[in-house]
Amino acid sequence: MTSTGIRLHAPAPGWNITADVVVVGSGVAGLTAALRCEAAGLTTVVVTKARLDDGSTRWAQGGIAAALGEGDTPEQHLDDTLVAGAGLCDEDAVRILVTEGPAAVRRLIETGAHFDESEEGGLELAREGGHHRRRIAHAGGDATGAEISRALVEAVRARGLRTIENALVLDLLTDAAGRTAGVTLHVMGEGQHDGVGAVHAPAVVLATGGMGQVFSATTNPSVSTGDGVALALRAGAEVSDLEFVQFHPTVLFLGADAEGQQPLVSEAVRGEGAHLVDADGVRFMVGQHELAELAPRDIVAKGITRRMQEQDAEHMFLDARHFGADMWEHRFPTILAACRVHGIDPVTEPVPVAPAAHYASGGVRTDSHGRTTVPGLYACGEVACTGVHGANRLASNSLLEGLVYAERIVTDIVSSRTDDGLHARVPVPVEHPEKPAHPLLAAEARFAIQRIMTDGAGVLRSADSLERAAGQLVRLHAEARDALDENGKTAEPGVDTWEATNLLCVARVLVAAARQREETRGCHWREDHADRDDANWRRHIVVRLNPDRTLAVHTTDTADFPPTRQHLQEQ
Repeated sequence: MTSTGIRLHAPAPGWNITADVVVVGSGVAGLTAALRCEAAGLTTVVVTKARLDDGSTRWAQGGIAAALGEGDTPEQHLDDTLVAGAGLCDEDAVRILVTEGPAAVRRLIETGAHFDESEEGGLELAREGGHHRRRIAHAGGDATGAEISRALVEAVRARGLRTIENALVLDLLTDAAGRTAGVTLHVMGEGQHDGVGAVHAPAVVLATGGMGQVFSATTNPSVSTGDGVALALRAGAEVSDLEFVQFHPTVLFLGADAEGQQPLVSEAVRGEGAHLVDADGVRFMVGQHELAELAPRDIVAKGITRRMQEQDAEHMFLDARHFGADMWEHRFPTILAACRVHGIDPVTEPVPVAPAAHYASGGVRTDSHGRTTVPGLYACGEVACTGVHGANRLASNSLLEGLVYAERIVTDIVSSRTDDGLHARVPVPVEHPEKPAHPLLAAEARFAIQRIMTDGAGVLRSADSLERAAGQLVRLHAEARDALDENGKTAEPGVDTWEATNLLCVARVLVAAARQREETRGCHWREDHADRDDANWRRHIVVRLNPDRTLAVHTTDTADFPPTRQHLQEQ
């Protein structure tokens, strides 16, 4: 696979450093990869967009799923994952996840993560939507992500790994043969490095997290602007399944005009017995699925949305008053505090909730070792599409996927090392002409993109809504391109304009895939194609970016989803 030749308009790198591996992102996937690389003797640099602990991992409330309980087995975990994935999981990838997962969690504990324990001294395991057993390990009640992030960040600092914080990665560097040779990045603020520079490395691990900021309301932090997916597309990599955006069913409703990151009300609250009710107190999920409120997330999100439409309501309610104050304060202290900050007391009143964008089940297409279709470029965590999640991620599988596949990436990198170490590659010089070939979007376009995507490609989609969204996205790019052609100017390079441009890139791919998938499956809901269509659509939609910025779209059977080693070597 060759590069598209498309790069973000940016100043030429003013400094560079060299490493064996550069890991982009500091969530569970990125820091796990970095720690394992360092332990294997590889010179490793961690680049992160904000501070080390500012990614999505710290916000994870529910926990991490693994077959660690008595009577539970990887096979049962596999079955639950396949059901949630609605026919599009790669079974081999899931089997890797569930069989290697328990040992990966134990290694995380050895690294320093402390999980809640039962009175008997073992892990206290909870249950969440889609799981038929209690297999969710949690920490601090509902602060699992914060504890995992704390442990990994402390380990990184204790081992002295080189880190570059407050740095937005711009583009992939490649050598003359099209192989990975590092990244360019922009460091914000004062420090050892500042402005645009480069890290030269023959292996790049993308662990940049999600793209929830492409929608108006999301549980994702403000840094989740799809930068890794956009970088990979510009580098010539393939992405898959981007239409499958999971909308978390129970996000604290802050008003119809609320934008940006919204407080999550964890799946675990329903796992402990909270009920979804409408304004009249009716439990509307009963009878819709055998697990009622604990059905997979796509089913619960659809159930809430349908009830909202039927009653012309802006939200539903989560009723857990029967928990009592003691359970709320000890099991869900983070959620309790977030609700009270916004004037709601779950101990005495139902909590208003509505679906919001939460997790991208699709992303950069990889094989079982995290290899993308660009040699030397790896991806893990939410930015990647390993085939594990299919059409809908099973609750609390994301942290586990980050752990398992980060470790598999490091195994592959180490296997390519010779007695002389990893072979350095000379990057092709980055050209920065006075007049950019491609425009940057103005910073305010971010909000236009979010409104377009929420209205046209949100929980409920149709041919008409997606066509409207596609047209509006095209016009945003056309306006920027016309300004460039007529005036020779584009928006000034900077974090806000780079983020807006990345958001437009991933939005276009998401809408293109959603338009093509004419069925309802998992978290992709087409009101004009209400049924699942296995005869025509038990397939994956794979997208590449052409040099002229048009999209190349094709489909592949589930059995052929992961790119093979031969496929990768042929790129």
